[in-house]
Amino acid sequence: MRRICLTLPTNRACAEAITAIGEEAAYAAGHFDVEVHLLILDSSAAPVFAAHAAVVRELPAVPGVVVHHFDEAVQRDFLRQVIHRAGPAKPDLMLDLMLPAALSYGACTNRAFLIAAALGCESVHRRDSDSRYQTVDGVPVFPVHHELTSIGSRAADAVGGVTRSTLDARYADRPVTMVGASFVGELSVDIGDILERDRDVYLDMVGLWAPAEWSAERKRELAEESFLGAGTEVFTRDDSTLTVVDPMRVDMCNISFHRVHESVPLPPATDTIGSDYFLMHLVESAALPGVLHNRHIVNYYTGERRTPQGFIAYQTRFVKFVLSMLYLNHVYDRMAQAGESLLDDQYRVRASVVAGFVRESTGLDRSENVARLDSLDRSYCRLGDRYAQFADVLAARRERLLAEARQDTEDFALLIEAWEPMVAAARLTRPRSVQRQPDRGSR
Repeated sequence: MRRICLTLPTNRACAEAITAIGEEAAYAAGHFDVEVHLLILDSSAAPVFAAHAAVVRELPAVPGVVVHHFDEAVQRDFLRQVIHRAGPAKPDLMLDLMLPAALSYGACTNRAFLIAAALGCESVHRRDSDSRYQTVDGVPVFPVHHELTSIGSRAADAVGGVTRSTLDARYADRPVTMVGASFVGELSVDIGDILERDRDVYLDMVGLWAPAEWSAERKRELAEESFLGAGTEVFTRDDSTLTVVDPMRVDMCNISFHRVHESVPLPPATDTIGSDYFLMHLVESAALPGVLHNRHIVNYYTGERRTPQGFIAYQTRFVKFVLSMLYLNHVYDRMAQAGESLLDDQYRVRASVVAGFVRESTGLDRSENVARLDSLDRSYCRLGDRYAQFADVLAARRERLLAEARQDTEDFALLIEAWEPMVAAARLTRPRSVQRQPDRGSR
């Protein structure tokens, strides 16, 4: 029986999401020959963590499901053991990159990757705390259905489990490395208010994540389709395609990975939206098979984004995302050029090649990012009100933000170089807190 890790990272109150993912775990164990390790990585404040723990205790005991609810103390203890075993050159920095004080979308998922390795899981299936499942006739539509139908299978063997295949026949022997879908509901990035205020400003701002050399028309086209997910598509029946998946068609709230996450981690940048999307681009560049399905998750906004503090925090994350793209666009371009040479003869990613591309990008002239900040300043001022006030915040942090974008990239290169030894060390390390073991006698 194979083991899988179904994970929910969170730093906010999300009792309903925990209950729902518990139901998805039960579905997976009941419909597939798997042992599901439901991993809740909880960075919430103590009262919220306690409330979550109560919800976890109320989850029904299900054969084949093991529930883990880890606070940051447990996670830190585990990471220290792994880092000590792996022996990287800068152990203190590695701990900071894996469990930073600030919010990091990539770091929380990287912790899930390492803990999944420790638990002996072959694949990782990620959900988000600010999303929920679609339903049909009151029954939840769980993405894990498509994920477990195909993930890890030889592509040629996965054909029977999908609606269609558009995969080139020469990739038939490669493993299905990623299975995912997108979301419906609100934009994945909380900038809908900008769109409502001034569509042209919105398109200018969103277009800044494109490579600087793109034409204005091409940037506008990218902006038109960014952050929309599957729009208003409502699930009625299953549809799935075996293919090399376009990263624009999947979202990290609705994704699963096999093997690739053990070769290359996600960028550990703090306060940066989109920092957890790197592996989607790597899988596409290396022509690793995937399945794109239509069990989209419903995205919604949590209340803290509407507070003054939440507004500043989220706009900062958007700005840092735009600045990160100077480096990531270069890496994506280099990976696309490398193509199948990113893989060894066992179809595993050659992490040293990826790390080289990331390190190479840190030498780029930052003048493009200076121009991005100039453009953002004009846009925020044009929007007025609280956006104009944020422009003042942005101006005061200008040099720091430019430096952080480069430093984040340098840190990512270091983490890639340390990653495979850390995964190997994780396999020898057991997390010290397990909520509930499966009832093997009732299977």
